[in-house]
Amino acid sequence: MDLHIDGKVALVMGAGGGLGGAIATALAREGCRVAGADVNRDALGALRDARALPSDRFLPLVWDLADLSQLDSQIGAIESKFGPVDILINNTGGPPPTLASETPIDAWEEHFRKMVVSVIAITNRLVPGMRQRKWGRVVTSTSSGVITPIPNLALSNALRLSLVGWSKTLAREVARDGVTVNIVAPGRIATGRVQRLDEAKAQREGRDAAAVAADSARDIPIGRYGDPAEYADVVTFLASKRASYVTGATMRVDGGLIPSV
Repeated sequence: MDLHIDGKVALVMGAGGGLGGAIATALAREGCRVAGADVNRDALGALRDARALPSDRFLPLVWDLADLSQLDSQIGAIESKFGPVDILINNTGGPPPTLASETPIDAWEEHFRKMVVSVIAITNRLVPGMRQRKWGRVVTSTSSGVITPIPNLALSNALRLSLVGWSKTLAREVARDGVTVNIVAPGRIATGRVQRLDEAKAQREGRDAAAVAADSARDIPIGRYGDPAEYADVVTFLASKRASYVTGATMRVDGGLIPSV
């Protein structure tokens, strides 16, 4: 299936991680010119080398999302090399495991800035151009916790859920200008982030991390963790012209894990 995004310019946040790297790769495979942003320079280099992303199709950007002063210069670098951004993939790192009753206020403030304010600021910077050109895609990666809160992930559950309300509101505002805005909620995808969460749970419970992962996999109807590439394929479809009638949605990519309808 031709997704009709060959030549489009995409910005993928968190491209040095498992999900972001898979999304950047999938978009590049469809012919997009991809700017991959991450705070970790080495992770971006490893992505470029492992996926053999050519310099005329991939621009690595070392970018601390919490530092809003970088916004204009980073977007300027993309526009200088590739042109205006057509596809924005909002994908931030996750906060540490915490209990709702024990999370200090300064942690809420810190991660709200990193996970919510940064996403809104970047989107606000790019959406006007999309509306003017009458085409654009905004896809925000969250977590299955926005549908069914996950124990010990209070920060993630609450902050990512705020992005769902924001995304749905924005979708209605820009739909008639050819811009779609959607949320994707991953379940247990085999990334470094999920591995660290399994290890943290194993430490809390005095168990082996492999046993924790095996128990988690048994709770998934498909019976395994997802591959990042499987997640990236869904995101890439939502970023395409083929998904022109999908907006304001929350798409689950969870192997059937989330129990609610």
